[in-house]
Amino acid sequence: MNSNMNRDLFHLLNQRYRYIAKEMNNLLREYGLYASQWSIIYCLEKFGSMTQTEIWKYLNVEAPTVTRTITRLENNGWIIRTQGNDKRERVIALTSDAKDKFATIHQKMDRLEESMLASFTSEEKADLQQLLLKINATGEELD
Repeated sequence: MNSNMNRDLFHLLNQRYRYIAKEMNNLLREYGLYASQWSIIYCLEKFGSMTQTEIWKYLNVEAPTVTRTITRLENNGWIIRTQGNDKRERVIALTSDAKDKFATIHQKMDRLEESMLASFTSEEKADLQQLLLKINATGEELD
């Protein structure tokens, strides 16, 4: 694949990401959430309590960004922070209210995903998932 096609592919991926995030934000607005906040809530529901470091490493987001987002989620009653094993470590968990709302929001997100991928066959959906997982899966560092 030539380098011009790579730039076009990354541009297209970025444009699709922005479209998906916009639609997610529209759906999440009634809950006072944004897609970036939902990603943390989803992560906590999937894996259970996590440290802030585990969250930013898993989500591949810079630590200060995750800290700001967690503060907003805490202020809005979605998560609680507790002391970890050492004084600097904070463990993040969903509140019981967030756990109660999760299933409803997740169902709406599933419907959005189904709508966006309605023209895909089951095989194409599986292929897309595998292709996305392969991005930088080689472990090579970028210069």
